[in-house]
Amino acid sequence: MAVRPPYRSLRGLSAVVAVLAAGAVGCSDVSEAVDSAKDGAKKAARQRSVFSLDVGDCYNPNGKAEGEAYLVEIVPCDEAHQGQVVGEFAIRQGGKFPGEDAVTTIADTRCPAEAQKFAPDTWALPQGVGLSYYTPTAESWATNDRLVTCTYSTEKGTFKGSLATAKTLGPEQLTYLEGSNAVYEALWANQPETDDVEGDLDGYQAQAKAVAAALDTHVEGLKGVKGSEVGTLRGTLAEAAGEWRKAANAADLDTFYVAYDAGFTLIDPDKSVAARKELGLATTVPADEAEVWAG
Repeated sequence: MAVRPPYRSLRGLSAVVAVLAAGAVGCSDVSEAVDSAKDGAKKAARQRSVFSLDVGDCYNPNGKAEGEAYLVEIVPCDEAHQGQVVGEFAIRQGGKFPGEDAVTTIADTRCPAEAQKFAPDTWALPQGVGLSYYTPTAESWATNDRLVTCTYSTEKGTFKGSLATAKTLGPEQLTYLEGSNAVYEALWANQPETDDVEGDLDGYQAQAKAVAAALDTHVEGLKGVKGSEVGTLRGTLAEAAGEWRKAANAADLDTFYVAYDAGFTLIDPDKSVAARKELGLATTVPADEAEVWAG
């Protein structure tokens, strides 16, 4: 799911507070007004600066989940909420603000890794939840703000419960997820911007080389993971690595296409469902991934 990242800023300070107006109203109206006032007071009391967000915090943004923000509503994770902080890091750069595009590129690169430390199994995320982040603006940069706050959030609806699962997973589960996540990260992080393969064959071959390397590492890691289905998947992924390597080294376009298509088919997420079930991991392929391979 594509989620445009929200931004921190010292501008736009606002808090919503319900005010109970006294007047000639019925008991039902008074009761509703009191409940509304209580809800408003609770919301106001939960307002926190976006600069104070900590890893693990569950929150609701004030306003749209994009643009500039100063306050968010911190809520208990067992209540319905729209986002949770899953990682953070500081940009190690002084001097002038590097620009929105540069900051976004850094967040795009670092936040997936930070999020996977917190919630390694992306298949277990609630439907509609995707990665977003709060980043410095030119104004906040001038106040020495360098922090990028990585969050899982939803544009529509809410979810309940913490997404923190890293500490609940065993060594074999984590080994599998680390390798699997790296494969798909290599695929999408190296995806050329153009769909003209002939016009950017070098770019597509660089992608194929990165995927083959990630698959080699994943296959090696699976040697220490028990299970017949895991063993079957390991064989499939070893075959996939060979096809991606052929694509990376193809001397002509036709050879590339044949190998690329075979390699892409062999890493269809559906092929890992049985191994995931054997390992006790989530087994429902995320809708956006299923759509890519179905197409």
